[in-house]
Amino acid sequence: MAFDLDMIKKVYDRYSSRIDAARKATGKPLTLTEKILYAHLSEGEAKAAFQRGVDYVDFAPDRVAMQDATAQMALLQFMQAGRPKVAVPSTVHCDHLIQAKIGATEDLNTAKDINSEVYDFLSSVSDKYGIGFWKPGAGIIHQVVLENYAFPGGMMIGTDSHTPNAGGLGMVAIGVGGADACDVMAGLPWELKFPKLLGVKLTGKLSGWSSAKDVILRVAGILTVKGGTGYIVEYFGEGARSLSATGKGTICNMGAEIGATTSIFGYDDKAAAYLRGTKRADIADMADAIAQHLTGDEEVYANPEQYFDQVIEINLSELEPHINGPFTPDLAWPLSKFATAVKENGWPTTLEVGLIGSCTNSSYEDITRAASLAKQAIDKNLKTKAEYTVTPGSELVRYTVERDGYLDTFEKIGGVILANACGPCIGQWSRHTDDPTRKNSIITSFNRNFAKRQDGNPNTHAFVASPEIVTALAIAGDLTFNPMTDTLTNQNGEQVKLDEPQGIELPVKGFAVEDAGYQAPAADGSGVQVIVDPKSSRLQLLEPFAAWEGTDLKDLRLLIKAKGKCTTDHISMAGPWLKFRGHLDNISNNMLIGAINYFNNNADSVKNEITGEYGPVPATQRDYKANGIGTVVVGDENYGEGSSREHAAMEPRHLGVRAILVKSFARIHETNLKKQGMLAITFADTADYDKVQEDDKIDILGLTEFAPGKQLTVVLHHADGSQDSFAVNHTYNAQQIEWFKAGGALNIIRKQQAA
Repeated sequence: MAFDLDMIKKVYDRYSSRIDAARKATGKPLTLTEKILYAHLSEGEAKAAFQRGVDYVDFAPDRVAMQDATAQMALLQFMQAGRPKVAVPSTVHCDHLIQAKIGATEDLNTAKDINSEVYDFLSSVSDKYGIGFWKPGAGIIHQVVLENYAFPGGMMIGTDSHTPNAGGLGMVAIGVGGADACDVMAGLPWELKFPKLLGVKLTGKLSGWSSAKDVILRVAGILTVKGGTGYIVEYFGEGARSLSATGKGTICNMGAEIGATTSIFGYDDKAAAYLRGTKRADIADMADAIAQHLTGDEEVYANPEQYFDQVIEINLSELEPHINGPFTPDLAWPLSKFATAVKENGWPTTLEVGLIGSCTNSSYEDITRAASLAKQAIDKNLKTKAEYTVTPGSELVRYTVERDGYLDTFEKIGGVILANACGPCIGQWSRHTDDPTRKNSIITSFNRNFAKRQDGNPNTHAFVASPEIVTALAIAGDLTFNPMTDTLTNQNGEQVKLDEPQGIELPVKGFAVEDAGYQAPAADGSGVQVIVDPKSSRLQLLEPFAAWEGTDLKDLRLLIKAKGKCTTDHISMAGPWLKFRGHLDNISNNMLIGAINYFNNNADSVKNEITGEYGPVPATQRDYKANGIGTVVVGDENYGEGSSREHAAMEPRHLGVRAILVKSFARIHETNLKKQGMLAITFADTADYDKVQEDDKIDILGLTEFAPGKQLTVVLHHADGSQDSFAVNHTYNAQQIEWFKAGGALNIIRKQQAA
């Protein structure tokens, strides 16, 4: 049975008129992306065309999804909004707080015990405000959304950067911070700069060792981690139609790694088959009735260069398997060149662990393709050389693959089945190692491989590949092994070769599950009590941030000048810190502890200008705050890339940082900063980054005349009495400037609800 059928029917009923209005307003054929965006304007039917990459537009998303780590802060904010119930269908998914340590059953029971306070809070707040609640063990948010909520032509936002996974079913699904989710749940429009359009034409058809994962690994290599910033990526062509719906989800999921706003595929036979296979035939029937609206116009795909801002073409028939990494998901290596790269770069050739699954690659198809290799290892008398773990994406998938015998196959080669949760992908992994600092290599079918992300060890070289390549290399225990060409020595001393993996898109006997893990909210939540213990170390009710004082900012100090890559993992680490995601003050003790200080090349070591001593970033900032001194964080390119976690914006705001000045921002993080009332500015000339000195006193001028498109001025007062002055840019529109003045968007929402 499908959820929210009435809502989906209303969306589909208005599609024809809204797309007609959009064609009239734009005067041209439309891409699928444009159809969905124009069909979801909060104002209704389009009256004028929007300029890509320039105009801020208000949208009305169909639904909101939140994972447990981000849901805590999102719902703590929503509790301040003054509404009795969410305005759109919304869900919470308990997937982030389960640590992978022993195995599925033990790890899940441990998580339920140690996180009971948080789970009870999320369950009760969901019950009260009409939110669907997916219990611990139900699965990873994106897989559960794909199986239950994603629908062609829809629009959703989610408090996780891999929300675009739903694009595999033709949905514009965008990762956001909790403040954005709060707005939509409160019934307010959701603002987004109208994105540019990047078309990826897929021709041919995958075969052999190549998989959908290799499409996005190749795209990441072409575009890099920031090449998709400001774009929605739309895949089309005969090759796109040949891919399974879950394969398309994998590609869209990892679009977050190129900075894309989201990624999407059109509705086709594969999408219809997946909807019917997951007991949503009623949605497939409705989609079939408006199928012409759920893909781009023929003229667009016939001449894509005329309608997209950028076009890439990939021939799937020629696509080679890829392995990306280490330390960044866009360092792409064709399999045929990877062994040479390993040797030339001195990366550890011994593979210690292979990990498959996660929200990116845990479909039935993924599991069966990997299991076909595990079965070969058994049949060909091969001993698996590396540790091997399997993370199912949902209880629906886990139950079905267990029924069909695939989990047993993995266990026979020594595989450990982990809980249906994020686990090692986000650092929730108690890794078995004799030296947690040793230089080593692992390979995963996950999406991110930043330093320290999986196991906290900066010397772990993490690589990303398809589940079948991960499985083959885990069997070999050697990064230089190429399963397409090389042989292995089995336990009888014989040379054997692995055959190409074989997979099944959808289970022949259909999906099955005893308890999917869903808890419906109370029909009337007015009597439900949400209790937060004021002594709790895990949860803390929020206090509103202070409004802007109405003056320019002067005599600020430099907290840190971050050098090189500074992701949200550097700004607000996950792993063991996840337990504090509902307690702003406690989690602020991880603020910027992963960032590298430009002046001493160390992490979590900055100069305290009050004492003259070096110390941890959070403690130093707390000292500044106690003494009434505002500070500035300076950063490099693509600052804040990675996850949607708004804690990376809320922690500096909470501890008294006044501005973030960088060469460029990642999209979600910049929006999160604006939502929290923080000043997010960029160097007009990136060379001015070099002028910032450790002992500077900093002024930010022009705020009393803060206006869209108008530059501000930064003045650096150096310790030797000299100074530098230069222009800085911002992307604030009129509404966002009001957020800044009010001290955050939530302060405005609260006033509106009270009026």
